[in-house]
Amino acid sequence: MKFLHTMVRVSDLDASLDFWCNKFGLIERSRTEYPEGKFTLVFLTASEDEESSSEHHAPELELTYNWNSDEKLETGRSWGHLAYSVPNIYEACNDLLNKGVTINRPPRDGRMAFIKSPDNVSIELLQQGDALQPTEPWASMDNVGEW
Repeated sequence: MKFLHTMVRVSDLDASLDFWCNKFGLIERSRTEYPEGKFTLVFLTASEDEESSSEHHAPELELTYNWNSDEKLETGRSWGHLAYSVPNIYEACNDLLNKGVTINRPPRDGRMAFIKSPDNVSIELLQQGDALQPTEPWASMDNVGEW
């Protein structure tokens, strides 16, 4: 058995790609439109996953966009979050802040932070390796909203 991907529905494909690719840094690997079904599938991967999987299929995030849908996308209690490791959690969070992304749970401990996508998908950022030393302004920041 091999893990392939996780699918999340998105309500605005352009806003979602701006978030996932331009702000969060994932790479679009493929996009397929299905006119008969009126939906688009976009597969994304993290750069380190793509680099380390030259012989194997990298795990992917599948964005599913249903055309002309006014469905309100909600997350349930059975859904938790997606998790990504980053080389430097402070630099990653600062970069996201500079791109207008809210840090819902700041990395006060130098180890973990949470953000959300435009469709409220919760994303956990984890420091690769050992936690960094707690530092300001992160150590004093409060949580914002839910994460």
